[in-house]
Amino acid sequence: MTPEHDARAAEDAPPYRFTHAGATVVVEETGSGDRTFVLVHGIGMGRRVFGDLTDVLRAHGRVIAIDQPGYGAAPEPVRTLTMERTADLLAAFLRYRRPPGIVLVGHSMGTQVVTEITARHPDLAEGIVLVAPTVDIEARSAARQLGRLARDLAVESPVVLVKGAQEYLHAGPNLRRKMHAMLAHRPEDAYGRIDAPALVLRGENDYVSPRGWCETVVALLRDGRLAEVAGHGHETMIRDPRPAAEHILEFSDGL
Repeated sequence: MTPEHDARAAEDAPPYRFTHAGATVVVEETGSGDRTFVLVHGIGMGRRVFGDLTDVLRAHGRVIAIDQPGYGAAPEPVRTLTMERTADLLAAFLRYRRPPGIVLVGHSMGTQVVTEITARHPDLAEGIVLVAPTVDIEARSAARQLGRLARDLAVESPVVLVKGAQEYLHAGPNLRRKMHAMLAHRPEDAYGRIDAPALVLRGENDYVSPRGWCETVVALLRDGRLAEVAGHGHETMIRDPRPAAEHILEFSDGL
């Protein structure tokens, strides 16, 4: 199927849609340069939660922020996508758009999509950043994930709570099916197929993505390293993205 698109080549492009195989993403681009940071959000979120991170990264390259199907401004697909199908959709977009020097940055569930993009389409990214990767194999149930998230949010700032609530309202009526797709995916089966350098990044107080699980992720990757952001939790890139951005930029400079 020929993709439907309205892609623009402007340095700061207004949001546009890209459709492939019956599913649509909304894309917003800003900045310029030979390095491209592609931001992939977690469950219940959308590209707008990356606004402050984008402001930092755009001084160092292009930034492409994406609403996955059924999130943010992107329409609900007829059927909820698996992580693998979402990865293939984003890979189709990146092949169409052909931005230079891609670094894929996924947060939470977005790390599962980034993992599958890189494992299934190894030629696309020069490096990947897995921020607060999910799903910890010791907590692969909705109840345990929600319990950990509630514990994490209990100490988060009002900014995080407000932004998160707004985005969850945009996630639509199918959030339960989306949670099932996230929990059914086994990222540990894909980590070993990734050749690209990978940075695993977590907040030191992250209950959703504990240090032991992140160490397991690093061990499964062929070229992985771990970094922590002091004093932050699961939503480290939302509350104050500057420490996370420093790690991302240091990693990308070394590619």
